Amino acid sequence: MIDHSECFQVPPNVTRVRLDRYLPEIYPEQSRSQIQGWIRSGSILVNNCRVKTGYLLRPGDTISLQVKAAAPEAQLQPENIPLHVIYEDEDLAVIEKPAGLVCHAGAGVRSGTLVNALLYHLGPLQTGDATRPGIVHRLDKLTSGLLVVAKNIESHRGLARQFKSRQVRKEYLALVYGHPIPAAGTIDLPLGRDRRDRKKISVRARRRREAVTHYRKERVCGPFSLLHVRLETGRTHQIRVHLAQMGHPVVGDVLYGGNRSRNLDAHPLRSAVQELGRHFLHAHRLEFCHPRTGEKLVFESPLPPELACFLAFAA
Repeated sequence: MIDHSECFQVPPNVTRVRLDRYLPEIYPEQSRSQIQGWIRSGSILVNNCRVKTGYLLRPGDTISLQVKAAAPEAQLQPENIPLHVIYEDEDLAVIEKPAGLVCHAGAGVRSGTLVNALLYHLGPLQTGDATRPGIVHRLDKLTSGLLVVAKNIESHRGLARQFKSRQVRKEYLALVYGHPIPAAGTIDLPLGRDRRDRKKISVRARRRREAVTHYRKERVCGPFSLLHVRLETGRTHQIRVHLAQMGHPVVGDVLYGGNRSRNLDAHPLRSAVQELGRHFLHAHRLEFCHPRTGEKLVFESPLPPELACFLAFAA
């Protein structure tokens, strides 16, 4: 948490980098949106002047910060929400997020989030951004699986650096419509926010960022295929958009797959898709180095019961 005044100069190797992109690298425990808010409010100045979030830095620029983040306790309350913690030490925890749980508060969501559950099960998390303490990476609301949570600021910074440098290995299981050809490959399509529908991510967005997904077909399950998916980058909705773009949307994904269940010949299977109530995407393997000890940690999570039952029924 930044709760003091600080002033420093931009080093010689930083040229024409946006202010709101540079500062999250210096303070990885802060979200970019939080830093943008501080810039707009004048809590962050460049050369003692207020600037826009997209100000392009030059070597020798002086950045001054005078901000105080609100205490997490003032905004968030612990809630007794069931949560499976599969590993915990003094620095971090690894949990299995169930489908249906939002990671942190946002538009229209003020409680009942993963953060509220973390505060109940793990206690106070002093890791920077008061609105999302402990959160290093996220899963979509209807995606289940493994997440690593930071318990202190040093751990948060270490894990954030690993994610930024792509040292964290994230693997998923996804059930998709059809049978991809080739059976294994790489999808390299930059992604950005859709211009017409801000809830969606698109390969045709005006401003896009690199996004790379590797996939491998594990087995055929009737009209579906079970894929093993590995993320090289971690963009919002990346797996769902990439697989839909190649013509094989994730089963149950209404946003990017539409009502593909209507095309299923088997009526019971069509009903099963509609009753699933979520998309078939599960973060089943997570590999990273402990931010304090450097020890390699590997965790695996089996499919949750609703996905395992659906898979058996489809096969």
